[in-house]
Amino acid sequence: MKKLAALLMALTMGLLTLRAEADVLVLAHGYLSDAITWERSGVIPILEKHGWQRAGLVRSTPHGVQILPAHNADANAKNRIYTVELPATAPVGFQTEHYQAMVHHIAKQHPKEKLVLVGHSVGGLVSRLALVRGMVPRASALITIATPHLGTPRAEQALDVSDESGMFGPVKNFFGGGGYQTLRYSRGLYIDLVRPFPGSMLFWLNAQQHPEKVKFISVVRSGGAFSLFGGDSLVPPYSQDMNNVPSLRGSATLYLSKGGHELNPGDGVLLSRILKQL
Repeated sequence: MKKLAALLMALTMGLLTLRAEADVLVLAHGYLSDAITWERSGVIPILEKHGWQRAGLVRSTPHGVQILPAHNADANAKNRIYTVELPATAPVGFQTEHYQAMVHHIAKQHPKEKLVLVGHSVGGLVSRLALVRGMVPRASALITIATPHLGTPRAEQALDVSDESGMFGPVKNFFGGGGYQTLRYSRGLYIDLVRPFPGSMLFWLNAQQHPEKVKFISVVRSGGAFSLFGGDSLVPPYSQDMNNVPSLRGSATLYLSKGGHELNPGDGVLLSRILKQL
């Protein structure tokens, strides 16, 4: 009888342990954006309706990583959402350094839970670079939305426009205004986002071995880049598909979505469906 009771107790504790396991969703924003974009776009409210609870906003400070808990955070929630605040105009490598520190801080708060990474636009590259570096504990999946895995001609155009060499360089700087200055501040990032060529960041990243146990999922905007009928005007669809990355060829799952480059409520619906299948 005592043995039976001990067995039942062990089974009960095992079930409780299984119930205690949860997923942690880490959302990384893109260029000229911030962590709040996941709220403004309607993505997080939709995820919340499907069982994902806000946990907090994570940011880097001069004193280290800080988590600002969500006002309605549920300590007993099974699945949690963290948004990270990235230096969005900085080069991809610099953003990744901040991202890695924040993800490690999140992982320490949830030592038994797996991490699902979601990145919009450049946030997808930052997340993927962190994975390649082996700096994301217990990562189970990477979902990228409208991410320029193979670069974008728009970055090359921005580099041309913001080039101050030659006789007209000082004139550009004088009359350029705030938008032009943003282009200037972002040149390091644009260099990272040009289409891959030997020696470029994307050429190197796309040739690296990626973690075998991580699921790679690409959300690609349908409609075509630069299309008169909608679609993503910033990143061509072929660049958004990780199946076109040499080291991942054929190993990523592809989902098509409607809309422009920016996040929209449909991304929340699609993410909810993808997360249920992981």
